[in-house]
Amino acid sequence: MNEKVLIVDDDTELLGLTEIWLRNKGFQPLLAKNGIEGLQMLYTKQPDLVLLDIKMPLADGWEVCRRIRDMCDVPIIMISVNEDQPSLLRGFNLGIDDYVTKPFHFPELVARIESVLRRGTNRRNNVNITFHNEEVDIDWRSRQVLVRGEEVMLSPTEFRLLSCLVENGGWIVTHEDILKKVWGPTYFGDRSYVKLYVRYLRKKIEKDPDKPKWILTERGVGYRFGRRTSASDIPSLEDDGARRN
Repeated sequence: MNEKVLIVDDDTELLGLTEIWLRNKGFQPLLAKNGIEGLQMLYTKQPDLVLLDIKMPLADGWEVCRRIRDMCDVPIIMISVNEDQPSLLRGFNLGIDDYVTKPFHFPELVARIESVLRRGTNRRNNVNITFHNEEVDIDWRSRQVLVRGEEVMLSPTEFRLLSCLVENGGWIVTHEDILKKVWGPTYFGDRSYVKLYVRYLRKKIEKDPDKPKWILTERGVGYRFGRRTSASDIPSLEDDGARRN
């Protein structure tokens, strides 16, 4: 295992306990007592994951999260005493990967860390470094998106939504799956969030957002990326049998 986990929290007792738990589970814990110290350690130590408290002196967790996302795509698990929907939504819009509330159960925290790291590893192993079609180019590592040769700037949530649709290779992604994958496994919200961000994304991707070519609606079900296949594009059973013969 041996992954580096940066813990940014001004609660020294919690820092110590978290350090013990993570070290016993095979991680390398890195400790920072405020946001500025956490950012400095991010630059120098390049952790594999960040545990980030919200309420801290000098720079709170929201500001630290924003500055991290301006620099890199390291997984972030936000820590807070609150689990209200506005806080959850704000965190996932900033690009966090998961959200835990204080006081937390240490075995659950370790399980969440392992899950987030595993998702990141699976994504790196299972997708190409870049995506390209006739109008859209995506570099997964740099998070750069070109549309018809011009770079477009996507928010973290817009990028995760685009990634979610593209990675499913033209298959329908349900509203529920989009909420889980884009806003996180613990987020429960209504479909209006999905519709809102689909609209944002279409304005940046589509030539005509009212007549989308790439981000397509499957009414009552969800969305897909890519053109719908017409009936003439689907080989018949007779054609398939002829090819085998």
